[in-house]
Amino acid sequence: MPADGTPGNTTGGTAGTESFGSRLGRAMADLGPLCVGIDPHPALLAGWGLNDDVAGLERFSLTVLEAVGSLAAAVKPQVALYERHGSAGMAVLERTLAAAADASVLTIADAKRGDIGSTMAAYADAWLRDGSALAADSVTLSPYLGFESLRPALDLAAQTGRGVFVLALTSNPEGASVQHVGGADSVARRIVRAAAEENRRYGVDQVGGALGSTGLVVGATVGSALTDLDLDLAAVRGPILAPGLGAQGATAADLRRTFGSAYGQVLGTSSRDILGAGPRIQDLRDAAQRTLEELRAA
Repeated sequence: MPADGTPGNTTGGTAGTESFGSRLGRAMADLGPLCVGIDPHPALLAGWGLNDDVAGLERFSLTVLEAVGSLAAAVKPQVALYERHGSAGMAVLERTLAAAADASVLTIADAKRGDIGSTMAAYADAWLRDGSALAADSVTLSPYLGFESLRPALDLAAQTGRGVFVLALTSNPEGASVQHVGGADSVARRIVRAAAEENRRYGVDQVGGALGSTGLVVGATVGSALTDLDLDLAAVRGPILAPGLGAQGATAADLRRTFGSAYGQVLGTSSRDILGAGPRIQDLRDAAQRTLEELRAA
């Protein structure tokens, strides 16, 4: 806990400190390329014998963190599943982020925020500012008001040593109606290019070097879409958050085939497949370890 008692301070830093991309890259090298979602769905709470209330939410969140914190390169709390419990649920999220920071576990707040002007600046202030109770190491962002609408978050993340993951190519069927539009100059391709340029702004332009702090969200089950849309994810030089591993159908081998030369940047994300093994901590650890071994072997 920082000296001023504010949980958010410990998850990032100030200008001049080590970047998020560098910290995440080291965690992936040391632990492996696994992100575990902390997704307190009502059905999972029930499966653990917990009530769908604030007490159950907190027990679930801290148990997952205790179980996988030493195995995963990052954890990803799903913000909506805390928000549905109102202010008390968001307070649990604050405590979960603080506990992760105290344990030196990197966090990705899966908030998918996106807006314009002062509203986007307010979102950035909530999730990326030193001293904010909600500050995480990184946050997911939605660019569909234009990539530059995210500028307040991009700049604040760079200033505080935090990172962002921008939605680029999702695996839900509806996503193609927006992301694939434009053919050779698709919306997805423009987002990928913009993320690459953002990382180059901060000197991240060499393959094999440190990861940049502007990452992308690309679904693990997008199949041939990367080839169909001619997306060069390796050139982004940022981390690729790939949800969909396990219960949603993707295997580690699928990730290797789908992402090809960018596989070294991929942070494979599993939620239900690991969380369903709870509530025993050892069972959760065993499930995470199995997934990790599959990712390493792919």
